[in-house]
Amino acid sequence: LQVDFEDIIAEPAGTYSFDGVWKASFTTFTVTKYWVYRLLTALVGIPLALIWGIFFAILSFLHIWAVVPCVKSYLIEIHCVSRVYSICVHTFCDPLFEAMGKCLSSIRISTTKEV
Repeated sequence: LQVDFEDIIAEPAGTYSFDGVWKASFTTFTVTKYWVYRLLTALVGIPLALIWGIFFAILSFLHIWAVVPCVKSYLIEIHCVSRVYSICVHTFCDPLFEAMGKCLSSIRISTTKEV
């Protein structure tokens, strides 16, 4: 994020302060921004880096050792279920639909257009 002095403190056109005041304000803003950022980085940045490192390490651990094995196990189990389901469909539904197809295959539909 780029924050410049002119973006924060801008004098409208036609209104200008003394040059010394403007330069002192610019210097104060720039130095304060620089040192407060460094201070906050030193005080808060290092602990937050530690916390985020621990968080992503736990997330990686759970993904590698819990999520992926559970998904693989689920896929193996669902494969067995899908085979049983396929056998049931072929055993019960195929003969029914084949018989219905033979019964209904002799139906012929013709359309005529009347004027």
